[in-house]
Amino acid sequence: MAAYLCAPAVIHGEHSVKTSEIVAEVRDRHPDAAWAPRVDGIAASTGIETRGWMLPLKSAVAPGNGGALGAAGLGAARQALVREGFAEQDAERVIAALGAVPAPQTVQERTAPAWEAVQSYGERAARGALQIAGLDASDVDCLITSNSTTPALPGLDVALANRLPLRGDTMLLPATQWACVAGTRSLALAADLVAADPDRVVLVVISEALSTTYQPADDTLESLIVRLLFADTAVAAVVTGRPRPESVLRLDAAWHHTLPGTQDLHRLETRADGTHFVMDRRGPRAVQETVTAMWEWLRVRYEDDPASWHPDVLLAHPGGTRVLEYMEQTMPDAWPAGLLEYSRDSYTTGNRGGAAVFDILRRAHDAGQKAGSRAVLYAAAPGLTATALEGEWL
Repeated sequence: MAAYLCAPAVIHGEHSVKTSEIVAEVRDRHPDAAWAPRVDGIAASTGIETRGWMLPLKSAVAPGNGGALGAAGLGAARQALVREGFAEQDAERVIAALGAVPAPQTVQERTAPAWEAVQSYGERAARGALQIAGLDASDVDCLITSNSTTPALPGLDVALANRLPLRGDTMLLPATQWACVAGTRSLALAADLVAADPDRVVLVVISEALSTTYQPADDTLESLIVRLLFADTAVAAVVTGRPRPESVLRLDAAWHHTLPGTQDLHRLETRADGTHFVMDRRGPRAVQETVTAMWEWLRVRYEDDPASWHPDVLLAHPGGTRVLEYMEQTMPDAWPAGLLEYSRDSYTTGNRGGAAVFDILRRAHDAGQKAGSRAVLYAAAPGLTATALEGEWL
């Protein structure tokens, strides 16, 4: 495989949103929700005190520009009132009151500013990654992009091709629906591309505004958890087929795994008020199954030397602390403790979706890794699908 990865650029959402602010907002909006008496404990259990968003919290909770009924609805309501015997003056007062009732934001109102932010953050991350790699935009032969939360056509790939700008013959590979697995799967694809042509330069950019799944009107427990978990981040990195002075990790092997019949456990649904992330409580158990399958892949890969080999760092985005705990409980006893240190550290400031593995990798890189140390990168995503890579620090 032998693909070479430069250190990633990571751009966190610039608007700090405290968990206490989210708790105050949902408590005020849903005082009678079934989970209301437990909201403080639920929030504390996430271990997240603050997260960065591309847009401020007030943007997510603001009402829409139109009234609750809209112009057509108000007209129909006026006619109905008159038919029921209301005087014109009384009907007008009722209509005025209805017109003052705020409407939820439309999908366009919610996603348009987020899409602009995704492009801007993605550009910043891309330029940062190129600077880290000592390259220019004109050196890029292939661009892989992923963003699942702000659908658009043309997508982030075309936007960045124009913003950077890239050469006209640069291969553009958008992967809109990779979601949480984008970090590992984009690197696996990049590795395949440079294996076919070692002189190829691949730029990977992942930009996610997960805060767009914050839905103020939704009073389900799952929606509360989504509000508390997600952060916005853009990341980027350069992958080459030959080592560069700036290369920090060699990728040696990739593994993919998809569980049949699990496509409904986690999903995005587009409704009248925007995008909703829907979670099923069976999700963590399904993710654990992919972890077990990954352990088996590593066991077989190193079955000739099982006693002496172990990763020196495990860069894992399993979506939550429960699966991180499962990983620690099920990894071989001989492996050292603390392999998930950087994964846990990243999670304390939010679930970054597809950008998470690059953020975790950056934290490990900044902490310093010895040349020759082994790394395993892992992520799972809605589907339920997972990708892992194994490599060596340079």
